Amino acid sequence: MRIVDKLLQRQRHLKWCALDPLEIILMILCGLLLFGSSTTVMFDIVTREIGHPWLWLQEVTSTFFIYAVFIGASVATRRNDHLYLTAVAEALHGTRRLVAEVVIRLVVLGVACCLIYFGYINFLRRFSSFRMPSMTPIASLYAAIPIAGFLIALFTIEQLVNGCRKGFDHPEPREQSQPAPDSTIAGRGRRP
Repeated sequence: MRIVDKLLQRQRHLKWCALDPLEIILMILCGLLLFGSSTTVMFDIVTREIGHPWLWLQEVTSTFFIYAVFIGASVATRRNDHLYLTAVAEALHGTRRLVAEVVIRLVVLGVACCLIYFGYINFLRRFSSFRMPSMTPIASLYAAIPIAGFLIALFTIEQLVNGCRKGFDHPEPREQSQPAPDSTIAGRGRRP
């Protein structure tokens, strides 16, 4: 529940948005997928060391990991956590910032459209290849690509609409203010 509390705290300074519950669900899902990936790797090592390997664990681990990466990418897009792109735009102000923010989001939207289109093509083509030992189609892994593309496109469109309407500058949430120490005591090095 700590993740949910942090997300809700982050949203208090902004208006609640319709996609916030989806972000919370995706964050929880991403955490569960990463936990599952780590756990299955541990079980894979343990079962191999005791001489009775569970071969299907590698399939489960790769599935958890792949879905965690692509869902994490979509959540990072929603949270505007792609560091290099935001650093450029945050250094600008006024019209230049608006143009930079829109261009950055249009590039991200183009990438999302490529993920949807080419990911779906790869998804369809992978029904003829199978994973061993379960013999499930590899398409089950490739499904993560167009899903992530759709989520990235959805979050990018939301950012474009909100940014053009309200501006891209969002103040950071204020920290809990600490009472200022008495400067006369602090300056002399005395303890109260």
